[in-house]
Amino acid sequence: MRIAVLREPQRFEIEDVPVPEPGRDEVLLRVVGCGVCASELETWSNGPAGDEAWYPGHEVGGVVTALGDGVERLAVGDRVGVWVTERGYAEHVAVRADRCFPAGGGPLDAALAEPVACATNAVELADVRLGDDVVVIGAGFMGQLVQRLVALRGPRSLVVVDVREDARAHAAAAGATRVVDPAHEQLPRDADITFECTGTQAALTACGETTRMSGKIAIVGFHQGARRELPLGYWNWMAFSILNAHFRDLPTILRGMDAGMRLVSSGQLSLDGLVTHRFPLERIDEAFATLRDKPPGFVKAVISLPEGEGG
Repeated sequence: MRIAVLREPQRFEIEDVPVPEPGRDEVLLRVVGCGVCASELETWSNGPAGDEAWYPGHEVGGVVTALGDGVERLAVGDRVGVWVTERGYAEHVAVRADRCFPAGGGPLDAALAEPVACATNAVELADVRLGDDVVVIGAGFMGQLVQRLVALRGPRSLVVVDVREDARAHAAAAGATRVVDPAHEQLPRDADITFECTGTQAALTACGETTRMSGKIAIVGFHQGARRELPLGYWNWMAFSILNAHFRDLPTILRGMDAGMRLVSSGQLSLDGLVTHRFPLERIDEAFATLRDKPPGFVKAVISLPEGEGG
């Protein structure tokens, strides 16, 4: 089978390696899609540490092709989103059966269970309540997932902020109460909850402007690179509750994945329109460059292997 490996900056190699054998309590998955995640972008740009080879890829959807000993809850042919931490940019991956979740009938290369879990856990951590006024800063992939999940909670208003016209159009089409261009419009005020979904200093600063006294700020964006600065004295005075919506505890991740994929497979959470750029495995560097450059219309890039492909 083919698998992508990075040994130097911005240059993946495609290796031929044996198809993994599923161990006890594992299944073998034929990968149909693996999302390109912003958390991987810095390592792709700069190269892995030392002389280490890097086998990334953790946003995987696919089809079960073989069962290991002891697996009873899954069957060959099941379409699932899964929790893996690496080696997802490949034609097959072995994964524990209890980390596979039904994906429903939609496109499997959009059934990205890991980011769905992140967004689900972020919204649950923030505890959006009926009638809340919510602001989402950033209408990229994670921001749009958060927006769609918040909408299921019954907010009074759901305002989405983004500097990109096409991103605001996506948010409006998905049902935002209002969209705001922060370069030309005043930011909303007095939000009960603000979700920061960009990973930038500007968005983090804006959270303090949009959130009411004793409101909540949920940091969903992945903050790479330079240090961030906060007017902590003002944030103290405003008595904000600051929520780090990043999760490393596996039971929490799997709980979010289970809940999120239940919503996806039942049709209550739509992922329509979120995957905008699809690339075959041999064009993986182009996929990462597209994530970096964010051309007009960009929301999410995936490495896509059509169902039935792979060897």
